Amino acid sequence: MDVILMQFGLPAIMATIVAFILGVGLAAIVGQMISRAKAKTLEQDLDRQVEGAKREAENIIKSAQIDAAGETIKKREQLNAEANKVRGELHEIEMRLTKREDTLDRQTELLQRHEDGLNKQQKEAERKLHNIDLKEKQLSLLMAQQKNQLLKITAMNMDEARELLLKRLEDECEHEMSSLIQRKVEETTETAEEKSREIISSAIQRYAAEQTCEATVSTVEIPSDDMKGRIIGREGRNIRAFEKATGVDVIVDDTPGMIVVSGFSPVRREVARLSMERLIQDGRIHPSRIEELVAQTKKDVNSKVLQIGKNAAVETNVRGVNNKVLGLIGALAYRTSYGQNVLRHSVEVAFLAQVMADELGLDGSIARRAGLLHDIGKAIDHEVEGNHPTIGANYLKRFSESSIVLNAVAGHHGDIPPDNPYTPLVAAADAISASRPGARRETLERYIKRLEKLEEIAGSFKGVENAYAIQAGREIRVIVSADEVDDESAMKIARDIANKVENEMTYPGEIQVTLLREVRCIEYAK
Repeated sequence: MDVILMQFGLPAIMATIVAFILGVGLAAIVGQMISRAKAKTLEQDLDRQVEGAKREAENIIKSAQIDAAGETIKKREQLNAEANKVRGELHEIEMRLTKREDTLDRQTELLQRHEDGLNKQQKEAERKLHNIDLKEKQLSLLMAQQKNQLLKITAMNMDEARELLLKRLEDECEHEMSSLIQRKVEETTETAEEKSREIISSAIQRYAAEQTCEATVSTVEIPSDDMKGRIIGREGRNIRAFEKATGVDVIVDDTPGMIVVSGFSPVRREVARLSMERLIQDGRIHPSRIEELVAQTKKDVNSKVLQIGKNAAVETNVRGVNNKVLGLIGALAYRTSYGQNVLRHSVEVAFLAQVMADELGLDGSIARRAGLLHDIGKAIDHEVEGNHPTIGANYLKRFSESSIVLNAVAGHHGDIPPDNPYTPLVAAADAISASRPGARRETLERYIKRLEKLEEIAGSFKGVENAYAIQAGREIRVIVSADEVDDESAMKIARDIANKVENEMTYPGEIQVTLLREVRCIEYAK
């Protein structure tokens, strides 16, 4: 140490110490400054991290809010769906309650009607009791009169007494019968509205009338009478070839400007008419040309007939019909019955049967199908023996038609008993379509005979002075003597006339019997 002090000297050592101290101080200051800088940097980093954490927290909050909003929407939708389901269930419950209420109202109405009916029956019973009391009084008077009569009878012989008693008994029975008829008519009138559906399905079928076709000829116009010779041909070969190819008769007479085609089959007659018109237009009339043209015309007519049948099936909405059956339906377009087109008649019957079936709560489609097919036998009745209902039912049986339709077709004229409610409906619809005003026409001779028969039946009853058939035979006016017929007997005579007309005459529709009884009192003041 001494050596060092001696070598460097004290001032140098002090200076070194001071320098060292200063260095240490500077180092401390620098360290503090560095520490402050680091602290500031750390603080800034912390601030940035805090800011980032805040932003991240905000993002998390926003995401949570979005998720919460989506969940809220889902929950709201679920609640709405559940609410709608509950509303639907409540609506169904309300509908059921409404139906029950309607059912209760109907039952209440039925009970009220039943109660009204019981009240009417009670009043009727009281009236009958009152009548019985009156009759007892009348019987007492009658017994007294009988005693007086017996005293007179003792002076008569046996034949005179028997005649007198029988006459009195006849008068009393007739009086009672007239009263009974009047009472039954009143009861029927009161219950007519409630029984109407049963009447439709059971009573109106008696008006179905058998139908026949009268139109069997068609005329073809020719340009000149010279064409008749060409149609006949040498030694008649052309006309024979035409008749053989078509199956009809050709009548060539002196009638100017036309020839007549005659045949029972309306389709064959139509084929013959069109073929003859085409031959006349073509001008080449010889056997080979006739056969060729008739064959082509048959194809055209058959195609047309099938299309007519399809159109009718579409119009009536009848499906699943075989083409052969559709062809026969189309053939009915060329068939008439008393002037009424059979195809249009069948379409009318289909819709009428459907309307009545719907009113009765039955299947309208089945009734419509049976109505359209009910006269199918008329298309082939000239080829097959038997009446057209049986022919039609046998033909439809080949195509697996239902038993309901077969029975309706076979029984719509009452040839067989009905086994289902659709058969009388088709019969009633057939009668309605045939009997409506203007639907059919009759020959003059048949019309006059029907009117004469109607007046004859009405005039055959005792007490009838005059009888007049009016409104084309749909009504008979009967005038009776007021001296011979009283009011109660008048009703019995009208009923007897109607029954006799039903039993002895065949007519379309219905005939109204109107009986008139007039009392004229004439006095003179002098």
